[in-house]
Amino acid sequence: MNKYERSAFGLRILQNGHTDIRRLRRQTDSPKIHGNKVWKSSFLLMDYLNEFPPEAGCKILEVGCGWGLSGIYCAKQFQAQVTALDADSSVFPFLQHHAEINGVEVETWKCRYEKVRKQDLAEFDMVIGADICFWDSMVNPLYNLVRRAYQVGHVRVVLTDPGRPTFREMAERSVDNLEAVYENWAVPAPYNASGIVLDIPVEA
Repeated sequence: MNKYERSAFGLRILQNGHTDIRRLRRQTDSPKIHGNKVWKSSFLLMDYLNEFPPEAGCKILEVGCGWGLSGIYCAKQFQAQVTALDADSSVFPFLQHHAEINGVEVETWKCRYEKVRKQDLAEFDMVIGADICFWDSMVNPLYNLVRRAYQVGHVRVVLTDPGRPTFREMAERSVDNLEAVYENWAVPAPYNASGIVLDIPVEA
């Protein structure tokens, strides 16, 4: 295996030094909103969904997708129909290359998550996201998105984060108002990732 490539949860993941990634950086605009690599909270999300999986073939929206590894994992592992949303379209070439080398297809959608309407969310069975609440200004928009998904009635939401105060604030509000489950989660070596998971399940 190339020294700039790793395997995780059945996926091939290219790192910044890989020839393909360097080529994409020369050919495209640089990602602007921290979409410049795979963040460790994606491993938390994959591990959690391995334990508490979605239904096979479901429709999943990954918000703040970056390179989209969480959605790609769902497409490969659960045959999910995945749409990857990000405010920065310059991440999509990196996402699509990873989808291609992992043998799946993922739709992309350039949009800020505060612009996603309830009727948009109704088209999906699940919303996922990792490392998407890193600024104070993101707390209210993300909570409002989660609340809209909850109000739809059939949309499960699973989000992960390393444990930033901003995410904890949003998660605690979700626990208080949206019947959410909020817990610590860790993935041992070789991933060495730890943080928290917010899961808003759908009642059977």
